[in-house]
Parts: sequence; C-alpha cells; structure tokens
Amino acid sequence: MALDAIYLSALTRELAEKITGAKIDKVQQPERDQLLLSLRSRNGNCRLLISAGTGTARVHLTEQKFEQPQEPPMFCMLMRKHLTGAFIESVTQPGNDRLVLFQLSGYDEMGDPVKKTLSVELMGRAANILLVGEDGRIIDCLRRVSAGDGIHRNLLPGMFYVLPPAQSKPDFFAAGPETRRELWSQAGDRPADQWLTATFSGISPLIARELCYRCFGETGPAIGMLSDAAKARFPDAMDALADSVAAGEFTPVMLTEGGAMRDFSFMPIRQYGDAMELTRADGFSALLDEFYARRDKAESMRRKSRELLKKVKTVRDRTERTLLARREEWKKSADRDTFRQYGDIIMSNIYRLQKGDRMLEAENFYLDGCPTVKIALDPLKTPQQNAAKYYRDYNKAKAAQEHLTELIARNEVELEYLNSVLDEISRAESERDLADIRRELTETGYLKKPKNGKPDRQKSQGPMRFVSTNGYEILVGRSNSQNDELTLKTARRTDVWLHTQKIHGSHVIIRAEDTTPDDETLYEAACLAAYYSQSRDGGKVPVDYALAKFVKKPRGAMPGMVIYTDYKTLAADSSAAILEKLKSGK
Repeated sequence: MALDAIYLSALTRELAEKITGAKIDKVQQPERDQLLLSLRSRNGNCRLLISAGTGTARVHLTEQKFEQPQEPPMFCMLMRKHLTGAFIESVTQPGNDRLVLFQLSGYDEMGDPVKKTLSVELMGRAANILLVGEDGRIIDCLRRVSAGDGIHRNLLPGMFYVLPPAQSKPDFFAAGPETRRELWSQAGDRPADQWLTATFSGISPLIARELCYRCFGETGPAIGMLSDAAKARFPDAMDALADSVAAGEFTPVMLTEGGAMRDFSFMPIRQYGDAMELTRADGFSALLDEFYARRDKAESMRRKSRELLKKVKTVRDRTERTLLARREEWKKSADRDTFRQYGDIIMSNIYRLQKGDRMLEAENFYLDGCPTVKIALDPLKTPQQNAAKYYRDYNKAKAAQEHLTELIARNEVELEYLNSVLDEISRAESERDLADIRRELTETGYLKKPKNGKPDRQKSQGPMRFVSTNGYEILVGRSNSQNDELTLKTARRTDVWLHTQKIHGSHVIIRAEDTTPDDETLYEAACLAAYYSQSRDGGKVPVDYALAKFVKKPRGAMPGMVIYTDYKTLAADSSAAILEKLKSGK
C-alpha cells in the first residue's frame, strides 16, 4: 500500500524521538530515487533511508545493506556538500499531508552558522526530495519540475519553495464532528467506503474499508441499502476513529497472507478475518524497513530470474511442440495394419490384375461380411510391385511407431524435468539458488557454457537446514541436482525421505540417526515438503514418505527423478507458518 498520512504522522513522531539532535556523518545515493543518511547521536548510530520512488516513497530508519554505485550521482555529491556535518534539529509533518520536513543546522564554507530544510514529499508519482536554503529558495531537488499542464508549482534550483497545494476536500481527521455529520447527511447511494475517500482527504482506502467494516460488518455497503439505525451509527464511528488518531493511539501492524507480507497500517485491521494474519511490529520505522526489504528482495529475485525463466520456457515450449507433433505422427503410424492387409488382398487377387491398373476393387476378407474395398495402385508398377510397396509401408510404419514410442517417452521425461526446473526458479530465494540451477542446466546441456570458457568456480551451496520441535535435523533440497545429492548420497538408509505426491517439489530428508521420528516431526517435515513445492499456498497437500533405502534413481533418469516403494502418505499444510516455528540454519 502507499504510505498514508496518518501512518506518516505516527512515523514522524517516532523519528523525532530517535534522531532529533543527530549528526549526519555520511550521505549516499544507492538508487536513483533514494538517499541514505548515516547518523550519529547519543542514542547510537543509525541510518535513515529516504525514498522518492513511485509506489515505494517512504522515509524510515533501516538495518538493510545497500550496494553503492562506483561513481556517486551529481545529486548525491551536492547533498554531501550541504548535509555532511549538519545536525537534525526537528522532524515535522506539516498539516496532515504526506510530507516530512527535516530542519537542519550546520556551517557554511566560511564557518558561519546556517540552517537548511530537507523536504521529503511522498505524494505518489510526484514524490520528491528537496533541499531548501535558509532564504526559502530551493538549492536542488531530486526531480526538477517546470510548471505546465496539471502542474501548479515550479521546483527548480533558485526558486522559492512552496509547499504542495492543499486538497480541495476537507481533511477527515481535522474536520469537526459537525462537518462530518453534515456531509454524511448529504451522501448519495454510492458504497460507503468510496464516499469516504471521495469526500475527505487524509483517509486511505484501507482505513475507509476498515471503518465501514467496524460499523456495518462489511467493507463497502451501498449507502442507500443501509437501515436508518446503521446510518445513525456511522457519524459516531467516524468520530471514534478521529478521536483515536488525535490521541495518538497508534499501533504498527503487518498484514500477512501465508507468510507473505500484503499490507501495513497504523491500527489493527479486522476486515480480512482469518484470511490474513495480523502481527504487531516493534515500531513504525522497523515495520516499513522489513516490509520494503522483503518486497525489494522479491522484486530483485524476479528481475534476476526473468532471463533464466525465459530461456527454460523457450526450451520447455519447444519440447512440448515436438512431443505433440510426435504423438500425432504416432497416431498416423498406428494404422499400419491396413497397409499389410492391402498387400495381402492384392496378392490374393493378383490373377485379376495387370500392369497399368489404377484401382483394385475386391472383397476385404479381414472384415466381417467381406465388404468391398477400393485399393489405389501405381499404374507404372506390376501387381507384385504394388503389393510389395504396401508391405514396405507396413514395415516402415511399424519401425516408425517403435522409434516414436521411444522418442515420446524421452520427450515426456524431458518435459517433466523442465517443468520441475521452472518450479524451482519460481521458488528460488537467492542469487545462489539461481546459480545452482544455471549450473545444473549447463551440465545437462540445456544451457550453453559461457563463451569465455571459464568454469563456474562458485561453490554450490548446501541444502536448507531446519530443526524439528523434537530436535531432529531436517534437510531440504534447493535444486534437482541437490535433490539427487541429498537423497542418494547424503541420506542414510534409515533416514526418512519425503516428497509431495505427483507434483514437483524439493526432496526432504529427516536425519533419523537409526531412530523412528515421532509423528510431530514427520508432520513438520511434510509441511516443509509441501511449502517447497509447486503447491505452495495450496492448502492441504498429500506428501509421501518412506525410508531412504526404498528410494532409487532409474538408470539415465534426469536430475531429481526417482522412484520409491514401501511408502505412506499424510496431508500437510503448505503455508509458511511452519517456517516460523522451526529453527532454520539456512
């Protein structure tokens, strides 16, 4: 979600307590639309991240690591000149807008005291970072804006800085109870949550839906369908929300679905019921840091895996087309017996034929009732030669079908393997996971070796490691090659092997150490097998398990492909909840 004004208000209060009086030691610009300020204060050192990216505009303290460009951009160099050594005097949010002002004090080149303002505007596509001098003029800004259609102010160096224009709609939290009641009495028949966001500023769609849910039991009821009693309750509900915000009753909460972060807010959100989990964070800044770090990591992995995914999909699609064509060809060759029958019929009627005939009409003694059949003949061939041609077509079709059967089986195995690789890429959690998959595809011949001919010296990482509630070590493969290594070499004969039933997924091993794992450990390992499979977030998933000694790899099978016997099956949960429960040594 976008950072709304009320969350920003709570965040500003938190930042003011932590960094007021801090000295700016270092200024960096890791991305085109980001600034990273290293701060030093009596409370300890910290780093402040300021982002003006579309959809990612925010400001918060961060614990994340950022890769810095070799050459700092010009904007970064200018910020270093003006910000390094300055002290943060205050952190404020003018009005109830998505805007944070950092009042700074420092010294100029002559050693004279000087004050500056770092303005962070967080308004969607118009997000910007501006440095304003003591005279109110813009020193520079991340995005320079010239007035034009739809633009109400210039943002250029040397011009006076003007705060963003206020919205024409009344602020929900600044408006008094009478104003809210009067506007509610004039509401039409639109959904109540849409009326809130269309009528007031300062209230986000999420909070509008939540307010409706708490008052009406649903997120967007049509106003015209509400009872008089329900309509009468709504002004009190609006007042209660406004009073809560005015009193500073803020709670940083994270909304997760199956372990994946979906949203965040300054208040508990109940509208999703059991569909989402509500987790309270340690602070507003820490919540944003975790939310965007995980989001950025996921986006980075999508970018890095896109090229590999495209290559594997190309090979997979080509294999699929080849398989379909061979199946069609196999169907045609399945009629080979007709050629042999035609040859027999020609030989049985050879006394009636002579060279130059184009057609033979004779009884088909292979069918009940011996119906008449017409058999095309080559007039340039003798009857014996025409019969021999049909026998040759029969033998050719028979050989072709046998060869096609072998090729189709091989294509089916290849297609299954490539689909498993695509599943692995979609579940890759790091660049090293992708490197392992690339190495596997190169070794199996699906990817070409690098043109420079240099071998991949990066050491393959080991399997993921977890510890069950009752102390058993559980190993999870990261790729097909590692699945082979884990199942066929690492696992002992008495270890327990697990895999999702009939769908792609990682091999899982319980290090039994010649004991019998308890039911809880089996279930936890099965949940890991379900989570690290194609059915992630798919609810209950059947998982097969057997002793490792009953798992074999057929000769010539593709990486990760095994057969197993003497197994049992249990239903496991594929959500990410198990990951939070188990200790991980990844």
